[in-house]
Amino acid sequence: MPPKTTEQDARRINAEETAAAVLGWMAGEPDMMQRFLALSGVAPDQIRSAISDPGFLAGVIDFIMSHEPTLLAFCEATGTKPETVIAAHQHYSGPYFGPGDY
Repeated sequence: MPPKTTEQDARRINAEETAAAVLGWMAGEPDMMQRFLALSGVAPDQIRSAISDPGFLAGVIDFIMSHEPTLLAFCEATGTKPETVIAAHQHYSGPYFGPGDY
């Protein structure tokens, strides 16, 4: 019997899949990928090894979350709900506490 997947495992898997989808989308958007690589400091030949690093995946999600038009373009092109990206962001970065939410 396979081990039971916990809610935390499911959130991690969904966050990883979302980050991979963002990378795949950016691969088809050369200007976007160049911008991401320039900002992240990751060389194109390092992506395959970096994808297993949660910090790199967090950076992918942070990148897309930092610019709403880019987030919406990704969502439209891939049929991903913005809430899915937000959930991935919360997985990697923790919940966002807005003004007065502490």
